[in-house]
Amino acid sequence: MRILVWHVHGSWMTSFVHGAHDYLVPVLPGRGPDGRGRAQTYPWPRAAREVPADRLRDEDVDVVVLQRPDEIELAAEWLGRRPGKDVPAVYVEHNTPKGDVPATLHPLAERDDIPVVHVTHFNRLFWDCGRAPARVIEHGVVDPGPLYTGELPRAGVVVNEPIRRERVAGTDLLPAFAEEAPLDVFGMKVTGLPDHLGVPLGVFEDLPQARMHAELARRRVYLHPYRWTSLGLSLIEAMMIGMPVVALAATEAVEAVPPEAGVVSTRVSVLAAALDAFVGEPELARQVGKTARAAALSRYGLDRFLGDWDRLLTEVTEG
Repeated sequence: MRILVWHVHGSWMTSFVHGAHDYLVPVLPGRGPDGRGRAQTYPWPRAAREVPADRLRDEDVDVVVLQRPDEIELAAEWLGRRPGKDVPAVYVEHNTPKGDVPATLHPLAERDDIPVVHVTHFNRLFWDCGRAPARVIEHGVVDPGPLYTGELPRAGVVVNEPIRRERVAGTDLLPAFAEEAPLDVFGMKVTGLPDHLGVPLGVFEDLPQARMHAELARRRVYLHPYRWTSLGLSLIEAMMIGMPVVALAATEAVEAVPPEAGVVSTRVSVLAAALDAFVGEPELARQVGKTARAAALSRYGLDRFLGDWDRLLTEVTEG
């Protein structure tokens, strides 16, 4: 199939474009949000190719994979065909609702011609999708390999824009965790975080994915302090690397991390004590990390993810 899909969420797209299709990724001058083109810091196969927006009408697109409401109009303008009416389409919902969460209607709730595909069961539970057919295809992750060494008695955290997203990402909790274990924070726009929080932190900004995985694997434990997110793919990647994980018991994390793979709790004191234990006991960390890797591979393997997507795309294109 020829699939029109925007580069919005780098980690999810990296997995998605590893399928057996031709992925058309819009590109605009300046590579802004509506036309980023191919990823610059993630390894993508050649099947994901950039197509200038003004040339999309020349492409024989079989299905449109939408990820933001505005893409419905963009696709209609650039293709000359309306998603859900003139060309099959699905909408991937990556995010949890915002605002009045129990009463939040999904942007596609009044349509029945575009299925909404949630990336977690938590998402499906909390979004009111109205008339829109709702499905769940859980994440799949390209296996980075058993990279874990845990040689550094420190905790690794991955978060993008931790200052702007302070409450959502749990950034405000980091000082309490830093009292129990030295922390290194990886992600976009992390510069200035130590000054903002007033605690010493290692910060590693905008590393290519492979290098970030290699650096993360040297840390003894992974910390996932998010309060409100669908399911950070960095958590699954850390588990696949072979890291023990310590995570806030919020959203889908309670499903993703079995008890033998780490510690999940709503109590900061419990999580801080777990960080201290893993940092202080390398062998415990290694054994729990092995279990975490096995659990992540079993549930979030790439083959299952791509197989689920192939079945859905075949269903929507064949009617």
